Amino acid sequence: MTNSKNTSPNTLRIAIAQLNPTMGDIAGNMKLAREARADAARQKADLILFTELFVSGYPPEDLVLKPAFVDDCMEAVEDFAKETDDGGPGVIIGSPYAEYTDKGKSKTRTLHNAVAVLDEGKIQTWRLKVDLPNYGEFDEKRVFKAGPLPGPVNFRGVRLGIPICEDIWGDMGVCETLAESGAEILLSPNGSPYYREKMDVRQQVVIGKVVETGLPMIYANQLGGQDELVFDGGSFVINADHTLPVQMNQFEDSVITTVWRRGDAKEGESWVCDKGVIAKLPDVDEADWRACVTGLRDYVNKNGFKNVVLGLSGGIDSAIVAALSVDALGEERVRCIMLPYKYTSDESLKDAQDCARALGVRYEIVPIEEPVLGFHTALKDVFAGTDEGITEENLQSRARGVILMAVSNKFGSMVVTTGNKSEMSVGYATLYGDMNGGYNPIKDLYKMEVYKLSDWRNKHCPPDCKGPTGIVIPQNIIDKAPSAELRPDQTDQDSLPPYPVLDDILQCLVEKEMSTDTIVAKGHDKETVHRIEHLLYIAEYKRRQSAPGVKITRKNFGRDRRYPITNRYRDRN
Repeated sequence: MTNSKNTSPNTLRIAIAQLNPTMGDIAGNMKLAREARADAARQKADLILFTELFVSGYPPEDLVLKPAFVDDCMEAVEDFAKETDDGGPGVIIGSPYAEYTDKGKSKTRTLHNAVAVLDEGKIQTWRLKVDLPNYGEFDEKRVFKAGPLPGPVNFRGVRLGIPICEDIWGDMGVCETLAESGAEILLSPNGSPYYREKMDVRQQVVIGKVVETGLPMIYANQLGGQDELVFDGGSFVINADHTLPVQMNQFEDSVITTVWRRGDAKEGESWVCDKGVIAKLPDVDEADWRACVTGLRDYVNKNGFKNVVLGLSGGIDSAIVAALSVDALGEERVRCIMLPYKYTSDESLKDAQDCARALGVRYEIVPIEEPVLGFHTALKDVFAGTDEGITEENLQSRARGVILMAVSNKFGSMVVTTGNKSEMSVGYATLYGDMNGGYNPIKDLYKMEVYKLSDWRNKHCPPDCKGPTGIVIPQNIIDKAPSAELRPDQTDQDSLPPYPVLDDILQCLVEKEMSTDTIVAKGHDKETVHRIEHLLYIAEYKRRQSAPGVKITRKNFGRDRRYPITNRYRDRN
C-alpha cells in the first residue's frame, strides 16, 4: 500500500467511507473496509472514517447478545489493525465491543457500541458510545451499556473527538466534553436511517453542535437497506464557520477524501476543510422513491432471492410496486401475474398488460375461477344457511395469495406485497391473501402519496434505477377510481372515505397522535373520525402479521408505532 503518512502537522487528509455493509457478514464487511482503505490510500488519505457498527452491520439488535458474534467482530478488528503497519491510512471503524471485568471468581461481560482507532499495526484505543437511543426504531439500551464521557484521541499529532451517532443528537454533553478536553476536529460515525426530509434535520443537528463547541465536524452516514430501515448516506462536513464544504450523495456508495488545514492557533482559528464535492441532493419525491428502491433491492439481494413475483391487478398499488421492483432489480428479475376473476374488468386486464409491457417484465395470466369455486364447494355444507358477503370476497384474495405463494415456492421467487399505509391502517387488506409476501416497498406510503409518486416516476428516472424512462405506469391506472374488484361495480370509496380525507385523518392519528376532538376541529366529520380511529385500533392484529416494508415517514408501523393488539381504549367525549 502507498505510504500516505502525514508529514505536516498543518494538513490532514480524512477519507469518508459511505458504504453498504450487510448485517452479520463480518467477512464481507471487512472486505469492503479493506477495499475502501486501499482506495483511500490511492487518494493519499491519512485516515479513513467508517460508519457506526460497520463491522457487524447496524442495527444488530439481539444478534450482539451472542458472545461468539461479538468475539468474531473484535477479532476481525484486531486482524485489520495489523494491516495498518504498512504506512497507509489509519482507521476509525465501528464495532460491538465486549469489556470483561474480574469480579471474584467470575468475569462480568459488558457490551458496548464502540469504535476502534487503528494505526501503526495495532488498536490504538476504543471509544464507547455514551448516549444510547431508546425511541422510535432504536432500542440500544436493550443490548448495550453506555460508555463514560470520552476524551479526544491523539492521531498523528491531531486531537480527534469521536462522538458516535446519538452522542451528537442527544443532550449528554459528549461534544462539549470533547471540546473542553482539547479536541480539534469532531468525527461522527452514524447509522442514521432515512425518513422524509431527514437530511435537513441532520444538518441542523450538526450545525447546533458546531455552534456549541466551535469545532468543525465530519458526519459520516451508513448506506443501504436493513429490513425496514433504509440508510441513505448523505455524509457531509460542517466547518467551524457553519459553512458546508463537502456534501456526499444520498443513496450512492463512495469513498471521498477531505483535505483539512490547521488554522492559526494564536488567532483562535480551528481546522478548516477545503471545499470539495458538493452533491446535488434529491428532492422529496426522488428521495422517497430511491428509499423504496434501496430498501427493496437490499432486502432481496441480501437475503439471497434471485427474483421476485407479484400480482399485477391493473390497480395503482400493484403498478407502482412493479415499477419499484424493476427499478430495484431490473426487468429480468421481476415476474408479474394477473389473477382475474369474474369481477375483473376488461379495463383492468388492459391496464395490467399495458403496465407489464411498459416495464418489460415477464407477464402471465392465471384465472382464479376454478380455485375459488373449489373453496365454495368445499365450504358449501359449512356455510349452509348463511348469506354471501365479505367472507366470499376474501376467498378471492386468498386464492390469489395461494397461487402467488405456490409460484414463490416452486421457483424461489420472493412475493412482493402491495398494500399501502392507508389500507394497512384501517385493515382494508386480507390476511393470507393480498397481505401475503416477503416485503412491501410501499408499506409506509399513504394512498395519495402512491398517486403522487406514480405520477412523478412517469416524468423522471432517478440515478441507479434499472427501469426504463418515460411512462411506466399507464395514465389510466392513475386516473381511474381505485377498486378491489371483489364484487360488481365496487370502488374503495364504498367502504372508506375519499382518500384525501382518510389520509389526513390517519396522519393526524398515527404520525401526530392527535385527539379526535382536535381532528374534528380541523373540519373532519366527527362520526368519520371516530370510525377511522376504531378501524385503526382493531387492525393492529393484521399489521403484526404483515410483511416488513420501507420506513418513509417519521412513524411507521412496527418499529416506531407499537400499539397493543388487545386494546379497548377509544378517544371519545
